[in-house]
Amino acid sequence: MKELIKKIKPRLIEIFEYLHRHPEISWQEVNTTHYIANILHENNSKVTTFDDCTGVIGELGSGPITVAVRADIDALWQQVNGSFQANHSCGHDAHMTMVIGTFLLLKEIGLPQTAKCKFIFQPAEEKGTGALKMIEKKVVDDVDYLYGVHLRPAEELPDGKAAPAILHGGAQFINGEIQGQDTHGARPHLGTNAIEIGASLVHELNKIRLNPMIPYSVKMTRFVSGSESSNIIPGHAQFSLDLRAQTNSSLRDLVEKVRKVVQKISELYEIPIPLSLGGRTAAAEVDEEAQTIMSQAIQQRLGENNLAHPIMTSGGEDFHFYTLKRSHLKATMLGLGCDLKPGLHHPYMTFNREAIFSGIEILTTAVLLTFEKKKGN
Repeated sequence: MKELIKKIKPRLIEIFEYLHRHPEISWQEVNTTHYIANILHENNSKVTTFDDCTGVIGELGSGPITVAVRADIDALWQQVNGSFQANHSCGHDAHMTMVIGTFLLLKEIGLPQTAKCKFIFQPAEEKGTGALKMIEKKVVDDVDYLYGVHLRPAEELPDGKAAPAILHGGAQFINGEIQGQDTHGARPHLGTNAIEIGASLVHELNKIRLNPMIPYSVKMTRFVSGSESSNIIPGHAQFSLDLRAQTNSSLRDLVEKVRKVVQKISELYEIPIPLSLGGRTAAAEVDEEAQTIMSQAIQQRLGENNLAHPIMTSGGEDFHFYTLKRSHLKATMLGLGCDLKPGLHHPYMTFNREAIFSGIEILTTAVLLTFEKKKGN
């Protein structure tokens, strides 16, 4: 396998450099989709694109057993060198390259006669909505096993090691509005101070308690109120909340407790505080069999000493919607150590790019091991 990797390595470096230099934000990955589709077409893959959204699906082989490998394709929008721009600071350029590399490697090796492999290049992971769109498009309805990959920060996983699962937590974003009336600074009794209500909200949200054995958090991440006139007490404000929990059931409980807190504050101050749900990601529900196969693939490619334990992280990933919405799927996500610093989403994030080729070897091996296992059954 290493000889085959060596053969295609110059092309993979070229692909990574292109994707790295041409980032596109969620739902606007038009050129990225076109670029990947061209690579798939050039290599005689069946290719599926969509009229109403970005993203592309490649296929190799045919048969009753289907394994899929997924990459996210969108970039973040953030300030880099003094200006806002699209930026691949979450490693999606590497993820795309690894899945393209897995496609090219499997094409060289060949699949068993009864095997089909799908390559899902999914948009809008950063919005938490791309996986749901692919599910809506029935992309995974015929898939038996699903594998993903994500670069891990150096503080989580050393360079050269890999984990067979990433246990992401779930996240729910909530937007709210305090709907009061402004009043004169000298007559506070004639109105209600939205800033004081916001402070009460923060105070009461901090009192929420769930099972302490399950990590969770809720915090206000945005609060906008008042104007340039310092003698006006603002009655109106907008705010955002970030809710996180390590399990989907705990996240549901947390959302309900937040609703009750806001309702009580609304009743106390006699002010409407409507809420609306924003983006969401699901907590990981990893399949034991898929995790075992990924562990075996890591050991074969990196050695037993470089197999790490599954990683528990408070970060979110919409990859886990696939198993949440399609319970037949056996899925896990490879965590890849790569000396990633200073951290994910940092505008100047860097990592050891040689890890890309280790990732390709592991993913390719996991796919082949899956087919071997199913053939044996």
